[in-house]
Amino acid sequence: MMSDAIHSRAERHFAPWKNGGGETAEIICVPQGAGFDDFAWRISTAKVEGSGPFSAFAGVSRNLTVLEGGAMSLTVGSGAPVRLDTASGPFAFSGETPCTAELHGAGLLDLNVMVRAPYRCAVLCEGQALPEAAAPCATYLFALRDLPQMGLQKHDLRDLGERVPTGMAEVPAGALLIVIGEESDG
Repeated sequence: MMSDAIHSRAERHFAPWKNGGGETAEIICVPQGAGFDDFAWRISTAKVEGSGPFSAFAGVSRNLTVLEGGAMSLTVGSGAPVRLDTASGPFAFSGETPCTAELHGAGLLDLNVMVRAPYRCAVLCEGQALPEAAAPCATYLFALRDLPQMGLQKHDLRDLGERVPTGMAEVPAGALLIVIGEESDG
């Protein structure tokens, strides 16, 4: 079933992060009204204005995309730092592994997609072919810039329902496609 609801950037309100170290604006939370400890999936934007640790989320897979502003390096567990900026694309990591961010220059705005097992997500960039996968539980289109042909302004999110629109073979220019599904048993 196609939802086609638009979640406008203009309607978002920022609130403190789980760890109190920054601000987040929730876009989607399933189930609606769930808290940080019991959501199935959550899509939000965050203002990052200082270096420091990320909140831990046991059993949660995270995906982060820098939308605007400066750059940051994420160090996940004992791994090497990964530099993220507006050109780097989505970065997936475990929410339960300790993670620290180091800002490089100005603060930034990022997009966060978090899913709790048994769900998984893919965040696809413009021009990427759509995955051949089992039917998704939810599909969202996030505007990286104004997309008047789609009725979206910069950083709006369109809820596409449980399927990718017919005829969409790749992610449209100026957008990210977020596909959430259940993990398969085999």
